[in-house]
Amino acid sequence: MTRKSPQNQEVETTGHSWDGIEELNNPLPKWWLYTLYVTIVWAFIYALAYPAWPGLRGASAGFLGFSTRGEVAGDIARFEALNASIDSALAAADLTEITPGSDLYTYALNAGHSVFLNNCAQCHGAGAAGNVGYPNLLDDDWLWGGTLADIQYSVTHGVRNTDDADARYSQMPKFGADGILEDAQIAQVVNYVLQISGQDFDAGLARAGAAVFEDNCTACHGADGTGMRAFGAPDLTDAIWLYGGDAVTLTDSVTNARFGVMPAMGLRLSSAEVNAVVTYVHAQGGGE
Repeated sequence: MTRKSPQNQEVETTGHSWDGIEELNNPLPKWWLYTLYVTIVWAFIYALAYPAWPGLRGASAGFLGFSTRGEVAGDIARFEALNASIDSALAAADLTEITPGSDLYTYALNAGHSVFLNNCAQCHGAGAAGNVGYPNLLDDDWLWGGTLADIQYSVTHGVRNTDDADARYSQMPKFGADGILEDAQIAQVVNYVLQISGQDFDAGLARAGAAVFEDNCTACHGADGTGMRAFGAPDLTDAIWLYGGDAVTLTDSVTNARFGVMPAMGLRLSSAEVNAVVTYVHAQGGGE
């Protein structure tokens, strides 16, 4: 009796056929099956070892107790311990006496940049150049003052927020919405502001607007329109505008007023972090 070689042995079919072509029931290689079984067992063990299974109040913890958040928290705690002494020095320092080039100044700049990106860049931009409604921190045009002490106060207490009783506060009247001025008067004062800021204006409206400005605006913006930092009132004679200086935007500002709010970062940040970000902002070129 001749023995058929494995190549000549008939292979059973699965019973499936397409267009006369039958599907053979060839067994998978043993090594492939064993590899599959091992990966299944490994996946099951992995799912039990690490956080994986969702529940009503969170995922399973895993018997290894691993947590990416825990690792990050541990790294943060480790670096905080390493920087504890210099953080204490920065928190207690008189910012005006920190010498540029010193270790404390260099640390403050680097730490301040990190604090700025995490807490301030969302409004003022990653490069601190500001956005519409959010001041540019690179120039020398400051609503509330640009000295280290001024910036420190603004960062610590914020502006027009309800969380800090010491927040800087001022409010521009809604001259149009509240019926303080008529539309014609608003057009006049807008043209006067266009005139003093060096833009195209209607001379007749601007002449009438000078009187409207004197009666309603000088208390905050000053007789010459250069602003008053005590009230956070902007200079209306330059080309720097927080919301825009064209006729349409100025009309909206006079009619409905503006009411920008800045959080009290002193409630979120440590004293060292506040001093670090103040040093960083002041060093960007706009600090006085």
